[in-house]
Amino acid sequence: MRTLTLEAITKRFGAVLADDAVSLTVRGGTVLGLIGENGAGKSTLVSILYGIHRPDSGRILIDGREVVFRTPGDAIAHGLGMVFQHFQLFADMSVLENVVYGAEPGRWGVLDRRGAARRVAALAAEYGLDVPLDEPVGSLPVGVAQRVEILKALYRRAELLILDEPTGVLTPAEARALFRVLRRLAEQGHAVLLITHKLDEIAAVADDVVVLRDGRRVFGARVAETTTAELARHLTGREIDLRPRRASAPPGDPVLVVDRLTTAGIGRSALAGVSLTVRAGEIVGVAGVAGNGQETLAAVIAGHRIPNGGKVILAGTDITTRDNARRRAAGLAHIPEDRNGTGVAPVGSVIVNLAAGFQRRRPLGGRFRLRPAALRAHARELVARFGIRVADPAVAVRTLSGGNVQKLVVARELAHRSPFLLAEQPTRGIDLGAIEFVYEQLDEYRAAGGAVLLISSELGELLALADRIVVIADGRLVGEFDSGAADPETLGALMARSAAAREPV
Repeated sequence: MRTLTLEAITKRFGAVLADDAVSLTVRGGTVLGLIGENGAGKSTLVSILYGIHRPDSGRILIDGREVVFRTPGDAIAHGLGMVFQHFQLFADMSVLENVVYGAEPGRWGVLDRRGAARRVAALAAEYGLDVPLDEPVGSLPVGVAQRVEILKALYRRAELLILDEPTGVLTPAEARALFRVLRRLAEQGHAVLLITHKLDEIAAVADDVVVLRDGRRVFGARVAETTTAELARHLTGREIDLRPRRASAPPGDPVLVVDRLTTAGIGRSALAGVSLTVRAGEIVGVAGVAGNGQETLAAVIAGHRIPNGGKVILAGTDITTRDNARRRAAGLAHIPEDRNGTGVAPVGSVIVNLAAGFQRRRPLGGRFRLRPAALRAHARELVARFGIRVADPAVAVRTLSGGNVQKLVVARELAHRSPFLLAEQPTRGIDLGAIEFVYEQLDEYRAAGGAVLLISSELGELLALADRIVVIADGRLVGEFDSGAADPETLGALMARSAAAREPV
């Protein structure tokens, strides 16, 4: 069994100290969980480990012997395998072709397809990685595609596996299947480094855990000897409150009515007669595997796509074909999924971004001009109120961390007290402290009578915040639950319904 050790790894990028004398050890036969907030140094450490960056100081050792990785090829040659968050696969090629690509068995440039298939099938059976070798990868559910990535690494004789946020696109059932695979790999002597921000995953699969904060190792322990509360405290340096939040009063009148929405298109993302209602003072959550229609539903409500049939009624106004400005005027606030692509203008200042979409309203502006002093005062007030960490609101948004960009978007959308909020993946890619902030703000918005449609891939988030949860699959609503009657297993089974029909997970 192999042992991987990082010894006092330090890396600077200009004035930024990304990793400060970080040490950790992953032993063969174990799973080590590496956790930390955004900017804690995880990505830099993994880049060093996989030969993408060189450390300024410190050493990498395998079985006690120092090694130097100048390229990912060097890391692979020493038995490391990397499973990236975004799969490195060719969608049009078969599973078999993807697994052996670049390391094809054969002679004189001719692939020994039968020999390759026998070897890959044997590996798949040995590690419980059931995959259809002849199917194109593009046709597979994400959980099966992930198995292909793991098989790629094992085919190249990886004994030390690194997985970067591997459950971000998986259903609960797929995540549990992955954890079984990781435990089996560990039982057969592999060393597994699991990078995640989900504390429950550490408890579910890891033997040991290391916490990074501000580029330093601040905690390490056997998982059996710590708690998620203790880990959260080390992650952030304070107590974190992510307990479930519920409406304190019955919901009021309908604010958003979606009536039999239908969109054109091929596949699961097209809507087929979707209807739902969100009332004042409630959060309705939408659960679904990515690509099953929730993104299309959000695009129609936000005005980025016009449906083929059906209506969207907001606060009594038919906004089905209205432009964005008129939707804003009717009462729409929107936290988009892609905060950097559509939520902000990265080159624009914090001042400008906090006013975007509302700049024509008083006191920020009038019909023909903006009021610079009012814009600056508005920005200063929101920076203070929402705890956005920025030295000067005049700086460009691109200089902010992911969590602070998300705080900016949330602050802008909630500041004007619109009656309805469309929140898409509001905590994706942000750290634990920023997640707590978003939870608090959504709860306060609901308590003030706001209506929220919350689209999230995090079932824990939906269960913590939503009063009702609807499940979408193949462009249809296939279930609805009061949050108190919902559980991850039931929701996950409905979410995976269409995928399960093609390939069991």
